Amino acid sequence: MNRSPTNILAGELEAPLVAPSILSADFARLGAESQAVLDAGADLLHLDVMDGHFVPNLTMGPAVCSSLRNHLPEVFLDVHLMVTDPGQMIEPFANAGADNLTFHIEADGDPQDLIKRIRDHGMSAGVSVRPGTDASALHSILGDVDLVLLMTVEPGFSGQMFMENMMPKGRAIRELLRSDQRLEVDGGVNERTSPLCRKAGCDVLVAASAIFGSSDYASVIAGLRGTGRVATRS
Repeated sequence: MNRSPTNILAGELEAPLVAPSILSADFARLGAESQAVLDAGADLLHLDVMDGHFVPNLTMGPAVCSSLRNHLPEVFLDVHLMVTDPGQMIEPFANAGADNLTFHIEADGDPQDLIKRIRDHGMSAGVSVRPGTDASALHSILGDVDLVLLMTVEPGFSGQMFMENMMPKGRAIRELLRSDQRLEVDGGVNERTSPLCRKAGCDVLVAASAIFGSSDYASVIAGLRGTGRVATRS
């Protein structure tokens, strides 16, 4: 099994990481578009896996992850499981070359057992929280995960409006995390909303349509990270 050589989520960061979500890529050109966003400055790729049950949408599975791993052997693959039973997905995605596997605190299964199994399969472990779930639901496992994924839309579909009222939750979670743990944000993240996310302590920014819907990947990625211009378009 090919694996990326380093865990870019580990340690302390000098600048936020940008993770394009391939959910908004053209799947007929997935390899080329994934390479293009990486060439434009993206740090990793984010894969949104939906089972049609935990969320209403149905998306990709391990085969897409495996194809990306084979095409881009050095890229860090960050897999977000929006599924009812994440436990059954651990081994298939490990075999497909995933580097990080994030499950939802609201999903079935014992979180501590899921974290252990993810780590036993050679991946880092993340936990995600839906907008309607209080941050207190994470408290018992915050010290054990590598990443917390803050959802700023209801999980399920790309292109939804950013929920600014999730920022206090993000700040509360960030205050409880160590400097080597990441706070990832996903949902409506673009050049206008990313400053709010960064101010709340989010250091991994997932963006889908904001990146893949642009004709200038590099400019958008720089804007998300806070190192480039802020777009004037709405």
